[in-house]
Amino acid sequence: MGRELARGAVMLGVEGPILAASDRERLAHPLVGGAILFARNYVSRTQLASLTRDIRSMRTPPLLIGVDHEGGRVQRFRDGFTSIPPMRTLGEAYDTDRDDALAQAERWGQLMADELTDCGVAFSFTPVLDLDFGVSAVIGDRAFHPEPHAVAELASAICRGLHRGGMAAVGKHFPGHGSVVADSHVDLPVDGRAYAELAAKDLVPFAALVKSKLIDGVMPAHVLYPEIDSQPAGFSTVWLQDILRGRLGFEGLIFSDDLEMAGARGAGDIVARADAALAAGCDMVLACNDFAAMDDLLARWTPPLSPQLAARLEKMSGA
Repeated sequence: MGRELARGAVMLGVEGPILAASDRERLAHPLVGGAILFARNYVSRTQLASLTRDIRSMRTPPLLIGVDHEGGRVQRFRDGFTSIPPMRTLGEAYDTDRDDALAQAERWGQLMADELTDCGVAFSFTPVLDLDFGVSAVIGDRAFHPEPHAVAELASAICRGLHRGGMAAVGKHFPGHGSVVADSHVDLPVDGRAYAELAAKDLVPFAALVKSKLIDGVMPAHVLYPEIDSQPAGFSTVWLQDILRGRLGFEGLIFSDDLEMAGARGAGDIVARADAALAAGCDMVLACNDFAAMDDLLARWTPPLSPQLAARLEKMSGA
């Protein structure tokens, strides 16, 4: 059995397909609560299962293991996994035969869950709830549809399939990344619309899935909405506490998007970004690819203890 150690508020990337000594040192840190995997961590299903067993064996309770495995362009594990088409494919099918598209979405969700959990991955950061406004290249065909109620229905079906396969669902990128041209990986996108327009469009899928209790986690966008708050959504108490928790009633886990992205850099260095995300209402912060930054975060960050974190992490791990 692993070392008895409560899960912390940091989810980290690991370096390769097997754990290096540096990975083990990071994952054993009390601030760490999970690991996020990428294509660099995958060779085969057998190798992946061995890697996840190794990660889980380090700690009791075991660290959460997640991945971005949406289908289409964002599917980290390829050989040995079913190739999932981009979610826009389901939106196109929805316009032809709604019932068949919803049934297909549910099957895809269960397939994702079955294949990932079989290899020891606890959850995927999916579904994408952004609307397809036809302007965002980084979202593009990752979005189901331009119409919010269609997105809500298709995403709900994906979530039902994920849950049937024993996997949590994480909706992203709150409150919506689909209407901005800039890519938050390399810039800070600015969405100048008023709250009323966002509420009538982008927030509809989030509100629907929160109300139906079909999403277990939410990831906010590194996007600035200046008509609502002066801080990007992932660092905004208005978006995360007043709107997501308050108006929408979301009770699950809030993950930051990767703190190493350009859209997060305005908050300061990696420690300042983690502080800002936690203060805004995130439960868990992600640092995915810059291992020097991860080491800096673990060495210098002293977050306040969240009484809700353990319960929310436990619910995610057992969804």
